[in-house]
Order: sequence, then C-alpha cells, then structure tokens
Amino acid sequence: MTEDTARDDIRKLLKTFGIQADEAIIRHLERLPEEKTLKVRLVLEDHTDYGAQVPEQPLALSIEGEIRP
Repeated sequence: MTEDTARDDIRKLLKTFGIQADEAIIRHLERLPEEKTLKVRLVLEDHTDYGAQVPEQPLALSIEGEIRP
C-alpha cells in the first residue's frame, strides 16, 4: 500500500465517521428532555488480527470534549 493510498483510506474513514457522528449527536440532543452539555469521548482502536506479530505499541487514541446545546 502506498502512502497516498493509506492517506486516502484514512480520510475516507474519518469523513464517514465525522458525518455519522454528527448525525448521531444531533439526534441524541433532539431526544434529550432538557438542554445539557454532553461530555463525550471519541475512541480509535485497532482491531486487526496480527496473529503472533502484535505491534509493540498498538494503535489507540482517545479524545474527550464537551458539546454545548
């Protein structure tokens, strides 16, 4: 896989996630009985089956933030 291909795949996944996350959060806010600030955590985890060749440092990222009504 070339670096350009990898970057294209990454951007496609992030764009899809961003759109779906935005829609899910908006729907959730609309269903809340009162306006509240949401405290959310976005998590990136690698679910690849590496067999016996597990990377020394697995891919993992967690970002926390607030979404105000």
